[in-house]
Parts: sequence; C-alpha cells; structure tokens
Amino acid sequence: MKINSFVTVLLFFFVLSTSLSAGPIAVFDSYARSTGPLAKAGAAYMKIVNRSKQDDRLLSVYSDIAKKTELHTHMKSDNGIMKMMRIDDGIKIGSRKEHALVRGGEHIMFMGLKEPFEHGKIIPITLFFEKAGEFSIEVVVDQKRKEKKHSHSHTH
Repeated sequence: MKINSFVTVLLFFFVLSTSLSAGPIAVFDSYARSTGPLAKAGAAYMKIVNRSKQDDRLLSVYSDIAKKTELHTHMKSDNGIMKMMRIDDGIKIGSRKEHALVRGGEHIMFMGLKEPFEHGKIIPITLFFEKAGEFSIEVVVDQKRKEKKHSHSHTH
C-alpha cells in the first residue's frame, strides 16, 4: 500500500513539473478579427512571452485560413499618413520579456481569407521563432472585442 501511494505521488509530481516547464515561449490574450463577414483580410493580436535567458525573434507566421499570412506593422509615411507594412526581419522578443502584437502596431495579417472570420471561430496559427522553432497556437475570432487603452512603451 505504501509503495502504491508513493508511486501515485511520484507520478503526480512528474506530471506537475512537466506542465510548469512548457518551454521558452508562451502566448496569451490572443484573438483575431476582420472588418466584417465579407472581408478578404483579417488580423491577429496577442502577447508573446520569452521565458528563456536568450533573446529570440519571431521570424514568420503561417495559417491555412488565408492565401498569405505575414507579420505587419503600421508606420507613418513621409507625408504623415499611417500605412501598413510587412515586417521582413522579424520581431525581437527580449530575454524574459513580454511583447504585445496590437492593433495599430505590430500584428499578424491574413490576406486572401479562404473563409469568413465568424465570431467564435478557431484559427490555427504557426509561429516560427529563430531559436524556439515552431510554436502552434489556436486563436479565437472575437469581432466584438474593444481594445484596452494602454501605453506603447516597448523597446525594439
């Protein structure tokens, strides 16, 4: 009887310890949206945490929901107009830091949607990191979400 309960405790500890060390990258507070049911493009936003002791870089993204999935940001052009641009060199995620992909800033862009972004739909996305490798997530479409007001004080 004592050996049986010891094995149970040991198994419980093993399961608990493996779930605590889930890897260097964590993603939370993710959601996707489009401008409406007939939209041909959509975007995803999230917070990415790098738990490792080394800086990493989100190099690219993929989802089969669209013909093209890219990292984008908004930049002010010379004439003062905000314009969306593809990020070619990736997004740095500092060591033991959190980096937010937000509306009006860096985000994941889906172009040529193969099906509408219906509220509540689950979208699979694969993130490709320079050091951490592939990281697959599922993001829910939330067409009703209002963006919280926050400061943009992050470094690159």
